[in-house]
Amino acid sequence: MVLTLDSLIVDLGAFSLRGTLDVPRASLVAVVGPSGAGKSTLLSAIAGFVPVTGGRIRWDDQDITALPPGKGPMAILFQDNNLFPHLTAAQNVALALGKGTRPTPAVLDALAKVGLSGFEDRKPAELSGGQQSRVALARVLLQDKPLVLLDEPFSALGPAMRQEMLSLVQERLVANGRSVIFVTHDRQDAEQADQIIIVTDGEISPPRLTQAVLSAPPDALTSYWGK
Repeated sequence: MVLTLDSLIVDLGAFSLRGTLDVPRASLVAVVGPSGAGKSTLLSAIAGFVPVTGGRIRWDDQDITALPPGKGPMAILFQDNNLFPHLTAAQNVALALGKGTRPTPAVLDALAKVGLSGFEDRKPAELSGGQQSRVALARVLLQDKPLVLLDEPFSALGPAMRQEMLSLVQERLVANGRSVIFVTHDRQDAEQADQIIIVTDGEISPPRLTQAVLSAPPDALTSYWGK
């Protein structure tokens, strides 16, 4: 096991989140549950954006609970992709290197891996939603972090494009040994995962094999997705 949440508690006053789980190496794990259940809070806590009030977060047995954002072993991609509108695609990707925005061979290679060769000089406004998502994914590739957190970054895309982006995640991240945890509201997206974490009313369930969850979904998931 690589990522461990040991009796995690996040207390935000009006809302609290808690749970214990392990996420294995080189796996694609979906986080599902009703709106407001705590899915995004879970990812934000792992990434260090939300303080943990109880329990521990460990990565390969190293305690990373108190690490500030950007210092841990993870990259996080939010729903809006966090692209700077005044920068080109290549310049946005180059930010991952932390050495300015000068495109390097590594930047161009990351864009090529997500199918954007020839788009290096385009700014976000000149790209489609799917292409913007690919730029953001290229930046994650260049960060080269072993744990990747995706907070609904593809939710604004159509079903076919979402499936394509998740396939890219599997090919470029999971197949290369990285663990990916992604929040989704969509059953089809979750079906591509190796395992599923269910979050309901602030309670985090341990990951279960996707087929096991979908073949006998708990009541909370049935009421959320329907039969």
